[in-house]
Amino acid sequence: MALQPKRVKFRKQQRMSRSGLAKGGTEVAFGEYGLQALDRGWVTAIQIEAARVAITRHMKRRGKVWIRSFPDKPYSKKPAETRQGKGKGATEGWVAVIRPGKVMFEIEGVTEAVAKEALCLAAAKLSIRTRFVARHVI
Repeated sequence: MALQPKRVKFRKQQRMSRSGLAKGGTEVAFGEYGLQALDRGWVTAIQIEAARVAITRHMKRRGKVWIRSFPDKPYSKKPAETRQGKGKGATEGWVAVIRPGKVMFEIEGVTEAVAKEALCLAAAKLSIRTRFVARHVI
């Protein structure tokens, strides 16, 4: 089952602004290593799930994974070869709005080499540029 909210107040949303930097979630808070977004854009629930599967498969079910972004925005699409007008299209799927600086995934319980490779595989599944970050130990 794909990630999506259990219920929403309104079925359809406007696109809204993607500008600015991430408001929160910019540091590795739960695990030791993370995957941080460098671009802005929409990341679909399917992309997030594909990245999660890539991470867990590479880690061979060792360690722990946190998904720090949730697709809570519906996007709609009109059917192919449909004339303009007649209202907004039906909900097609769910996306997470990602801004630069947002840590999307976190990992702990594996070596840095394994974590780097796992997050590299996950980054290939996403539609935005990312970078590998480690927790800042004070």
